[in-house]
Amino acid sequence: QVRVVESGGGSVQAGGSLRLSCTASGNIFSIDAMAWYRQAPGKERELVARIFSDVRTNYADSVKGRFTISRDSAENTVYLQMNNLGPEDTAVYYCNVEAYEVTYEVGGPRYVVLWGQGTLVTVFS
Repeated sequence: QVRVVESGGGSVQAGGSLRLSCTASGNIFSIDAMAWYRQAPGKERELVARIFSDVRTNYADSVKGRFTISRDSAENTVYLQMNNLGPEDTAVYYCNVEAYEVTYEVGGPRYVVLWGQGTLVTVFS
């Protein structure tokens, strides 16, 4: 079974920085992509940034130039460095992992999409 654990949320003044971390562990065969989503109160969950196994990245327009996603493939960990935070970035941030899980069933590794429990980021002015 593959598990996803996040850390690094908290409260910060506008203009400040935070770094989120997310580690996948368990019976991992491979990871296709790792991403960060966020959900603000009363809003739908939205993609913030994604990094693929070939290190291609994509970002939401609202965070380009301020947030950086990176990955430590050896540790199955993804980071989100958030700079110049504003109150509009206040949300629960969720890690998302698209991976293949080791299985001894017929058909080989099983594709899974997993979510972390979420970590709250609060930016105050």
